[in-house]
Amino acid sequence: MQFFVRREPPIGRCSGRRYLLLHGNESTAREVLNIHMDMYSGTAYLIDNTDRYVTIEGVKIDPNRLFSRVGAEKSIRAQNPGIAADRLEAALNFLDRHREELIRHLEPQQRNLLFALHNNREYSVNEEIAQSDDTSLPEPHRPREFFLCTDPHDFEALRKSPYNVVLQNRKPADDDGSLSRLAAKRGFRYVNLECGIEEIEAQLERVRWLEEHL
Repeated sequence: MQFFVRREPPIGRCSGRRYLLLHGNESTAREVLNIHMDMYSGTAYLIDNTDRYVTIEGVKIDPNRLFSRVGAEKSIRAQNPGIAADRLEAALNFLDRHREELIRHLEPQQRNLLFALHNNREYSVNEEIAQSDDTSLPEPHRPREFFLCTDPHDFEALRKSPYNVVLQNRKPADDDGSLSRLAAKRGFRYVNLECGIEEIEAQLERVRWLEEHL
């Protein structure tokens, strides 16, 4: 599943921190991550298309829903109405064969952090409150800008920020195949930053706060 362009900083500045852009149509997050990688160390993986979805074995899937078989099946059915059973099975089996290789590249080692950047148009923190273990919402007037993290220690640091943050570190009943669900299940550090599309200054500001405090 070679969806990603891998970007590293100049020699001598590399660290164990990982960065991720999963959706190709989230252009503000892409621009922010590229700016950030000019100044900070780590390894970034950026999806190599301009669409929200990727194609696997001839079927469309949300790349943030392929981290479990259950979640992948839900996404494939949603994006490919009426898909034949054999095509569905072929795509799911392909993912089962290659999923762990992808995770091996993305999962941070030695308690480092995986930091994903996203943009939204309507989605907000209000949709995550009910399924969160803890919340800090100092900016209720900016619900589309928020952090989601899976590590309680990261949450304690982020709750001291002036920004919205939710903690989700317990295995939820609904497996949606997302990377945050996988991180919570496996226990590695993961933070997702959501910002409205075209809110480049707001996203840069929050990325820099996290880099300096986490």
